[in-house]
Amino acid sequence: MIEKKEIAQEISKLMIDCGAKLDASVAYVQQECSIKEFEAYRRAVGQIMGDMLLDVMNPLYKRHPDIKPKELE
Repeated sequence: MIEKKEIAQEISKLMIDCGAKLDASVAYVQQECSIKEFEAYRRAVGQIMGDMLLDVMNPLYKRHPDIKPKELE
């Protein structure tokens, strides 16, 4: 995984920003679409966010535990 701490910190920030935008997109779809569309979309976004956490963020924080945001502990 990423060795340089500065790069790891920036990737962490970007992943958190992506997660917030994905959350906002789910709320938007919930307001604007049918329940069927919303549930399918929420599942897809959940998969993306799970992959981000397991495949990107957790390995990053394992290598650089001091950059892990408190809200993820």
